[in-house]
Formats: sequence, structure tokens, C-alpha cells
Amino acid sequence: MAERLADHTTLRVGGPARRWVEPETEADLIDVVRAADAAGEPVLVLGGGSNVVVADAGFDGTVVHTGRLRGVHTEDVAACSGAFVSVAAGEPWDAFVEATVAAERVGVEALSGIPGLVGATPIQNVGAYGQEVSQTIARVRVWDRQDQRVVTRSAAECHFGYRSSLFKATPDRFVVLSVSFQFALGTLSAPVRYAELARVLGVEPGARVPLGDVREAVLELRRSKGMVLDAADRDTWSAGSFFTNPVVDTAVVDALPAEAPRYPQPDGRVKTSAAWLIEHAGFSRGYGAGLARLSTRHTLAVTNRGGASAADVVALAREIRDGVRHAYDISLVPEPVLIGMTLDP
Repeated sequence: MAERLADHTTLRVGGPARRWVEPETEADLIDVVRAADAAGEPVLVLGGGSNVVVADAGFDGTVVHTGRLRGVHTEDVAACSGAFVSVAAGEPWDAFVEATVAAERVGVEALSGIPGLVGATPIQNVGAYGQEVSQTIARVRVWDRQDQRVVTRSAAECHFGYRSSLFKATPDRFVVLSVSFQFALGTLSAPVRYAELARVLGVEPGARVPLGDVREAVLELRRSKGMVLDAADRDTWSAGSFFTNPVVDTAVVDALPAEAPRYPQPDGRVKTSAAWLIEHAGFSRGYGAGLARLSTRHTLAVTNRGGASAADVVALAREIRDGVRHAYDISLVPEPVLIGMTLDP
């Protein structure tokens, strides 16, 4: 029986894979991908399934699941240079964050509670509550499908940006094998930059607090928004935030209402809030009449209330995208990868 991709994604939608493979080693993974490429067969590399929406028709090719590629290796720990840790692509991300905080290593504590596997984090440059994974990544080891070789890319060579990277920009070229991190050592967090997190911690922005306190506060915030996976909670049956926060020219943001959030960027543009745009375009929490609806706790999450199809999810996302475009002349961009479907009609 074909493997049903809905069983391997946090949105719980997606049809069958024509071929499902779970490599036990890096060598096995490379062999599978190389053989499929040589045969001209489509390949989908799937980790935790937390950032994808797979079409109801499924995937007509080989799905390579990386969850069996495990291992965390601490290569060096020194007071002056910190800890250098290499992590296999299939390691669960939040378990790694929990262990990192327990070991008094600084820099990913605000990324607690994010679902998925380590190998996916550099692709999206995962970020939350004022931290991005690129701030601690030293290098990423990949299989280059074009050049047919294993390559190690430094952080600078990964071209990280807001929810972007070289790997996201060239989705059919690289397969992440492992990620190496460089952590400062200490009992206190990196400076708390995110106002909401600082408020929950009871400190001023820029303060440093015990690592464990940041992790617990972030988990509390994420749970309050339905962003920590819970099989019994339909608000968590999602792909997380469905849209990225728009980064736009000043002329665009100047046309927004005065109360719209504005965050100046280093390149002169301005980031605004996708959640604010969605809510003020008329889409409130819980919006929707079918089996796919906005979360009752967070307007950025499109959720499966049970039995929704991928088509249902995309139809709702399209309605929201079009509504925001009509209201504010800003086109929201999906954060999850859409497999076999698009928001465009």
C-alpha cells in the first residue's frame, strides 16, 4: 500500500507517495537521490512535515524521509570559542534545543517548541521571538545534486535572509545532511529582543535572563497560540504561520493605516505584520466555514479541523491572500512549501 503523506505532515493533508524511502545512513540517502535523479524521477525530501502542504493527489515520485539520520556530535568546547556541535539532519529540532539549553549553550533558546527536524532549519532560516537559526549556524553539509558531490557550506555561503537561504532559493539542488552550530557558553540567554517575550519574562527588551526561563516562556507563548503540536488540539493541526511577514518599500508601508506595525530593515525597506494585515482585512480567529479554518488562537495559522483536504487549505489561504491584497495592495507570500499546488488559480 502506498504511504499516505497526510500521516507525515503536521497539517495532516496530502495524498500517497508513489515510492517511500527511509534511508538509514547518509550514504543510503545519497544513493537513493542519485538513482532517482539519474532516472529522471521527481524527488521530495521530507523531514518532520511541519512546513509543507502536499496536494491531495500526492507525490508522483520518490519521497525520501530523513528521520532516521540521527546523531549529535560535540566536536569542541572551550571557554573562549564556545561549543561546536554537528547535528544530523534527522534529529528532532526541539529535543536538540532542550538539550542545548540544558548544556548551558546560548543562541537557540527562543526557538523552542518549533516542530520539525534539524535538517530543515537552515532551508527556511527558521526564526521566532527575535532569534534566527542562522545566528548560530557555522556550516551546513549537503549533497549537491547538480555537481554530484558532498559539499560543506559556511554560514556566509548559505546566503541567509528573512525566512530564506540558498537552499530555499534552489530547492531541487541541495539535500541537507547535517548542520554544525557554534554556541557561546553561559547560563544567561542572548539579549531578549522581542517585546512580547520580554513582557512575559517581566524584563526590558535587551535584558538577558536564565536560558531555561526563556525556553519556558517561549513554550508558554507558543502553546497559547496553538503552535506546540498536540494531537488532541485541532489548532495545532497546521503548518505553523502560513504567511511570512511582508518586507516592503517605504511607499507601500506609508499607505497603510498609522497603527499598522512597522519594523525598519537594514536595506531601507520596512517589515510589517502579516497577522495584523489579515485581521484588519476582515479575517478573524476561527474564520472559515469548512474543515479548513484559521486557528481560534492565531490568525497566521490555517488549520485542519479534521478531515480537511489540501484543496480546502489552499482555498482558504488563497481567499485570505486575495483579501489582504484587495485591502492593502500587499501580496502575502506562503511560508510552507506547496507540493503539487499553488495559491494562484
